[in-house]
Amino acid sequence: MSPRRDPEPSPAPVAKRVPTERTHHGDTVVDEYAWLAGKDDPETIAYLTAENAYTEKRTAHLADLRGQLFEETRRRTQETDLSVPARKGGYWYYTRTVEGQQYGVHCRRAVRDRETDPPISLDGAPLDGEEVLLDGNLLAEGHDFFALGAFDVSPDGRWLAYSTDFSGDERFTLRVKDLTTGELLPDEVPDTFYGTAWSADASVLFYVTVDDAWRPNRVWRHTLGTPSSEDVVVHQEDDERFWVGVELTRSEKFVLIDIHSKVTSEVLVIPAANPTGTPASVAPRRQGVEYTVEHHGHRFLILHNDGAEDFALAYTSADAPGDWVPLIEHSPGTRLEAVDAFENHLVVTLRTNGLTGLRVLPIGGGDRHDIDFPEPLYSVGLGSNPEYRTRQVRLGYTSLVTPDSVYDYDLVTRQMVLRRQKPVLPGPDGRPYDATAYEQHRDWALADDGTRVPISLVCRTGTPRDGSAPCVIYGYGSYEASMDPWFSVARLSLLDRGVIFAVAHIRGGGELGRRWYDQGKLLAKKNTFTDFVACARHLVKAGWTASDRLVARGASAGGLLMGAVANLAPDAFAGIVAQVPFVDALTSILDPSLPLTVTEWEEWGNPLDDPEVYAYMKSYTPYENVRAVDYPAILAVTSLNDTRVLYHEPAKWIARLRATAPQGDYLLKTEMGAGHGGPSGRYDAWREEAFINAWILDRLGRA
Repeated sequence: MSPRRDPEPSPAPVAKRVPTERTHHGDTVVDEYAWLAGKDDPETIAYLTAENAYTEKRTAHLADLRGQLFEETRRRTQETDLSVPARKGGYWYYTRTVEGQQYGVHCRRAVRDRETDPPISLDGAPLDGEEVLLDGNLLAEGHDFFALGAFDVSPDGRWLAYSTDFSGDERFTLRVKDLTTGELLPDEVPDTFYGTAWSADASVLFYVTVDDAWRPNRVWRHTLGTPSSEDVVVHQEDDERFWVGVELTRSEKFVLIDIHSKVTSEVLVIPAANPTGTPASVAPRRQGVEYTVEHHGHRFLILHNDGAEDFALAYTSADAPGDWVPLIEHSPGTRLEAVDAFENHLVVTLRTNGLTGLRVLPIGGGDRHDIDFPEPLYSVGLGSNPEYRTRQVRLGYTSLVTPDSVYDYDLVTRQMVLRRQKPVLPGPDGRPYDATAYEQHRDWALADDGTRVPISLVCRTGTPRDGSAPCVIYGYGSYEASMDPWFSVARLSLLDRGVIFAVAHIRGGGELGRRWYDQGKLLAKKNTFTDFVACARHLVKAGWTASDRLVARGASAGGLLMGAVANLAPDAFAGIVAQVPFVDALTSILDPSLPLTVTEWEEWGNPLDDPEVYAYMKSYTPYENVRAVDYPAILAVTSLNDTRVLYHEPAKWIARLRATAPQGDYLLKTEMGAGHGGPSGRYDAWREEAFINAWILDRLGRA
């Protein structure tokens, strides 16, 4: 099972400066590699470039395999494709992809007489009468990176507000296009964030900007046809724990300004017909109380956790918000996650027993009911539903073996129609995709404190349970984010080579409700790491795999998880993939000038002011705890322009690993023109995934 290794030793990092010292709560820490934070320093860029060259050299023997994996993903993907159109007003809106092109083409087509079902193009060809609103490929010309932030058509269908990012730092330039003439207005706003909202008459556009720490803190009002220098701040959030967002309700009656920290929220409303009006609070913020607002007729629907750990649904008057009248009482173990309002129905997104679900509440009579789904493991949620007056809603459904599927569900008759399942074309063996060739399982590990932790698994049908199969175990475990089952074309290349894919639903995520999240944050954060190790040990004990056939993978906060378990249980894994990993967490959380730091204190704790938090974080943060032990092979992948997890965290981590445990095999790969999500074009993203999967297969002896 031993993978091929290049005997050449790893290059030692060049410590070009005197190490930096910091002292907090009487503790002095020396950071030998703090100089790598100098993004504009030519020596930093030279170092990262040299690391990339070294990684390419060390993985050169995998070039053919990378090409195979990329080609398998490409062959299985219908490259020229078209999404199921969603109706809004007199148009069907959809996105097309074209073979050979990296980005989507955003389009619409007028609704024709008596046309109720969405027009479908099975071969991905343009619809007859199509109007191209925005072609991402044209916008991306001349740029190595391209991403859309806003894509917002005005209520009357005349204007398109869109924003672009060409570096990956998630700072967008906002523009407005006249869809009747195809011309761009002179209106242009640089350095905006996600989130826009139109006024009812489409004369005003609301948008968001960030502060010096790149925290979204201001909502602005822009009047079409005027220079951005005349824009007005509608709300400025000065409490650094909170960030802001803006949106238009589905009813198009109110502009919502969402203000929230990790544990507290407040919503301000502006009538969309009176965009210059003063924002009014639906309910003043109270520490620890979270709520969201959805407009429905004469009322605001309130999804909240006031005395309801897993949230409850209530309503209050839209004219004079006050007391909250219950609609769905709190039910421990059933986490209410969202409510969507339509004229005659409400649809509540929830999760129970670790699975997502949808509950329909008819207005004015009729039985409440949950929508049933057949598979034991799946993920379901509402899709694009821009129409308020409708009896039909769009659903998205997938599982570990079922490709992404789009359904329309009739809220009255309860009939569900499959509009389209994402095609999976024949693989290298020429056979059509067959879901029965794969099987999915739910297993449970026992954590150190006796807690049962769910694991989702997928593998080829008939994969042996004698420990001989290689396995990849994936984890995240932060921010109440749930790793619900998802389908991946690229993953098929692993499964077809006999690899099992497992997802550890560890504490810190939201799979089993709010308590599951609370038990994996702040001073309980180590549960996230010990849960993951328990899942890895269980897979071995249960015969799914063996420790020398197990590779761990995680990204962002899941990259923190990877670094922590490398220190906690280096013997449990044959390899670790850490993507944009938050591995120098203590250093970052100690610096309130960094993007997102202050807003993160309610997730991790505030080590600046609290010595207990400082000591606790220092005891687990990966960079602080590198030891002279036998680590598994580690591949760290990062992006130079990432503003969420700065590139120097994994760069410093790999440098310290090499210096402290030099017998190990550590690689660093930095995308020099991308952000937190990695390469932006779909072909570039497939190549990145092929690079990672080739490294994984090499570690598993399946290269």
